[in-house]
Amino acid sequence: MHKAAAESTTPAARSSLWAFLRPRRATLPVYHLVLLGGLLALWKLLTSTGILPPFFFGDPVIVFGTIVDWFVSGEIYRHLWITLVETAVAFVVGSGLGLVTGLWLALNPTASALAAPYINAFNSMPRVILAPIFAVWFGLGMLSKIALGVTLVFFVVFFNVYQGVREVSPVVLANSRMLGATKKQLLRTVYLPSATSWVFSSLHIAVGMAFVGAVIGEYMGSEAGVGYLILQAEGTFNIHAVFAGVIVLTFFAIGLDAVVGLVERRLLFWQPKEASTVSEGQL
Repeated sequence: MHKAAAESTTPAARSSLWAFLRPRRATLPVYHLVLLGGLLALWKLLTSTGILPPFFFGDPVIVFGTIVDWFVSGEIYRHLWITLVETAVAFVVGSGLGLVTGLWLALNPTASALAAPYINAFNSMPRVILAPIFAVWFGLGMLSKIALGVTLVFFVVFFNVYQGVREVSPVVLANSRMLGATKKQLLRTVYLPSATSWVFSSLHIAVGMAFVGAVIGEYMGSEAGVGYLILQAEGTFNIHAVFAGVIVLTFFAIGLDAVVGLVERRLLFWQPKEASTVSEGQL
């Protein structure tokens, strides 16, 4: 009897426990930190026991010690500043060009038809191979890294803006024209709001692409930057400094993406708010 009663209450107890443990907006950062701590502990365990050779996979304690030494000594600030400037300029210029070009071609079918094969051909090109060409054209300074970053960011934003404008509802356009909306009014009140969600979706990807362009450009040839630090570390087989550079870049990329997310929430205030709890299966 007692066993049957216990079994009957088990599903309810499990449901209550899951409701208590389910990640919520306020507690989600705690879960993230716990997961990160678990991954670092696993990394340390695997390298300490020799399952992963420390020479190739590094030691997380030494890696984070290297990061602390960089910031305490001030060695990384100049390199980080250069990489961040290259990334920011490439992101702004590439996004601006992608936005303007995407709007123009989406609203001009003739120009779009003429430019389509050239845009598709250039997009299909592995643009990383342009890094040495830009280094020859613009030198080993920041300009060559910015140029590479622009080529990576441009197409991410361009195709999203183009698709967003092309998917404007014909009914909305027809009703707006019937009400006497001019081309400028259509652009401001119909086309741009329709493309805004697509734009910000692409900007989250574009931030990473801008970082990739800056770091690969520095890696291919530079005098400073975090990519330069990573290249120097590889030359001396210092895997800890390599991982340290990658981690620093990752956290700053997350920071820039958070800034984009903040601007997105400010501009897209009309969108439905996120649920207070994370649904099952939602990432």
